[in-house]
Amino acid sequence: MAQKMIIDTDTASDDAVALVLALTDARVDVLAITVVSGNVPLDMGVQNALYTLEQCGSSVPVHLGADRPLIREHVFAHNVHGADGMGDIGLPLTGRTPADGHAVDRIIELARQHPGEITLVTLGPLTNIALALRKAPDIAGLFHRVVMMAGTGDHTGNVTPTAEFNIYVDPDAADIVFTSGMPLEMVGWDVSRNDATITPADSARLAATGPLGEFCTSIQRQLVEFCRDVTHIDGFDLPDPVTVAVAIDPTIGTRSIDAYVRVETTGTQTLGMTVVDHLGVTRQPANTKVVLAADRERFVEMLLTACAG
Repeated sequence: MAQKMIIDTDTASDDAVALVLALTDARVDVLAITVVSGNVPLDMGVQNALYTLEQCGSSVPVHLGADRPLIREHVFAHNVHGADGMGDIGLPLTGRTPADGHAVDRIIELARQHPGEITLVTLGPLTNIALALRKAPDIAGLFHRVVMMAGTGDHTGNVTPTAEFNIYVDPDAADIVFTSGMPLEMVGWDVSRNDATITPADSARLAATGPLGEFCTSIQRQLVEFCRDVTHIDGFDLPDPVTVAVAIDPTIGTRSIDAYVRVETTGTQTLGMTVVDHLGVTRQPANTKVVLAADRERFVEMLLTACAG
């Protein structure tokens, strides 16, 4: 039986590849895609998601969610993904209509309809999830798994020296989620940087698979420049797709620890840091499975399979 999944996304170029992975995999039944403002403004993320669904021939409903962080000024990632979030390659990313109903309400409804059955995958800031928990605290115990592209297990950030983008955008929402009692699994940016990099040769192989492969590689145009100039990666890394890969097949994650994790919400130098208690010095019970490494070869093969249709 296919695993039921909700994907919460701030759809930009790597999110789109993550959606392709989930929507083309027979092991997955995506019940809804909920969109949060993050990499790009909310309306842009919705249009990018709907365009990606068209490329996959999918009709999964896409719902609008939170258009801003809980209390902070927004930070976007146009420098990483382009002005349109999809590499600025001239795609027609307007005019599509999302489904009725707010993302937060849909998350709550589906959790209650399918208790213990849904894997919730988060690919953006955790604002929608925090709002859902505030509105319906009971849903914390209703998900089978909550797999998050969030933070870093090794405390190396990509916005500040210690903060990863999704957490940095809305650290207050993230701390609500990390203290909620949900069955959390964190796939941090460190996993992507180390084990989910796509070399130019890999990119050529993906593009050669056909239209989906061409789509998934061409939209990384701006990300390639960012990786070259800022994160010093030859090619590009795919944090959201490796998170979906772990959600689909947990054995893609090759090393993990169960640890107590909190999010720094007040630090002058460390705002948005996911503080992972590797040694257990706080003596607090573990609240998160922290994935620290992934099987790169199997991840790339999963991408190739998805793009080959």
